[in-house]
Amino acid sequence: MATSKVAIAPMKAAQIPKPGADFEIVEREIPKPGAGEVRIKVQACGVCHSDMFTKEGLWPGIQYPRVPGHEVAGIIDELGAGVSGWKQGQRAGVGWHGGHDNTCLQCRRGDFGNCQNMKIAGISYDGGYQQYMVAPMEALTAIPESLSDVDAAPLLCAGITTYNALRHSGTMPGDLVAVLGIGGLGHLGIQFANKFGYKVAAVGRGSESAALAKKLGASMYIDNKATNAAQELQKLGGAKVILATAPSSKAMSEVFDGLGPNGELIVVGADMEPLAVTPAQLINGRRTIQGWATGTPADAEDTLRFAELTGVRPMIETYPLEKAAEAYARMMSGNAQFRVVLTM
Repeated sequence: MATSKVAIAPMKAAQIPKPGADFEIVEREIPKPGAGEVRIKVQACGVCHSDMFTKEGLWPGIQYPRVPGHEVAGIIDELGAGVSGWKQGQRAGVGWHGGHDNTCLQCRRGDFGNCQNMKIAGISYDGGYQQYMVAPMEALTAIPESLSDVDAAPLLCAGITTYNALRHSGTMPGDLVAVLGIGGLGHLGIQFANKFGYKVAAVGRGSESAALAKKLGASMYIDNKATNAAQELQKLGGAKVILATAPSSKAMSEVFDGLGPNGELIVVGADMEPLAVTPAQLINGRRTIQGWATGTPADAEDTLRFAELTGVRPMIETYPLEKAAEAYARMMSGNAQFRVVLTM
């Protein structure tokens, strides 16, 4: 019986994760793909903050045991019955969007990202913290040959989130775009905004990020620890878009008044605290707030092709699968520069 290594969320006897416990590295039989599924030989898997939903048992209805991981880059190892459009040996990845039902009202309207029964890799089924995983064919993203696995993996979540939010914002080349936060999402958002031709203002806490922000493509850096970022953005004419990548409702609320007329705050950094924005702030200048999730596999392919074309790449730290617990702890510490990736 062929087996492979798996990093599994630690369990109690009652099938509830042990909060804060390390991952268990176990040997498990290599899975077989069912109808409409493929087996992927995983080459790299990003460690995302959203993996905490699996590890800490925070996602409603999740079934255990469960293997996290939704930034997966690998090679199609075996095709299940009825799979078309993909072939054995082809490079493919899986992101947050892990499949859709094709039958709900949103899918019938082509809005697959809002599928009422959307699957999530690492939550709905076992994800990429393992050497082999099985995924539905509708979850697959083709990976360009010139992109390495470790670069492609984070682009399938952090990359698509920032790329997709910006390209759907209606912002034109030359417009002022502020990126709030220079972390796992923000360092990619700055790069994409620069390549889209925007005038990019990076907003971070502390002067130590200024040089990196400009290296990534920011035209200017605003230290919101030392100055009022909203006022600084208004001195520049007001931002057309503020891409809020830092998971801080307080920071988002404080920078909101940096928007210009018809400006838009796009929220991609997840925080559970409410935003403190008044109706008057929205009415003045017809400003809006928009939330943005990741995107579909087709959006992910657009992201990867754009990154391939323009040279946008994530800054990463790599760990072997056997050190999944260490990699996860590094990601959760907030000190990683900037994405953590497991390699197989």
